[in-house]
Amino acid sequence: MDLSKFETMDTVMLMSIVNMKIRDEFNTLDDLVKFFDINRDQLIAKLATSGFDFLPEVQQFR
Repeated sequence: MDLSKFETMDTVMLMSIVNMKIRDEFNTLDDLVKFFDINRDQLIAKLATSGFDFLPEVQQFR
């Protein structure tokens, strides 16, 4: 799944996809945003609109 248009995605679906990709394909959120060439702060802000926080110690949004 291409995350380049994450701004228009449903936030629950986006959180699920991002967590899955970090778990299965990337080691960190930084690796994921670099690969898809997306803004880390904008991604975090988008997910925060639905109450999801990034927990760096587990590399997941919850």
